[in-house]
Amino acid sequence: MWDEETIDAVWNKAEWCSLENERNGFRKDQCGAWIKRRAYGDRHNRYGWEIDHITPESKGGSDALSNLRPLHWGNNASRQDDRLTPYVTSEGTHNIYVETGERL
Repeated sequence: MWDEETIDAVWNKAEWCSLENERNGFRKDQCGAWIKRRAYGDRHNRYGWEIDHITPESKGGSDALSNLRPLHWGNNASRQDDRLTPYVTSEGTHNIYVETGERL
């Protein structure tokens, strides 16, 4: 659905954490979950991520870059009532489930 230019532009909105993480292709999403650039669209990867509409299209949101953000697939899939509630975050270098603290 998204072209590489858009995927790169949305990736660039993710939180830059360190030079080492950047070299290894890791950043964080808005919920603090680690995401990996090469894992875009991969729901089988613990660092997989997707492009999320901040304001959903069903509520009048557009595909403009200003309305897009990178989210770990678990955080994107768990959105309810158009609100982002963290489902996955991180502890150190590991992604964990917010409710249980269990590692992905």
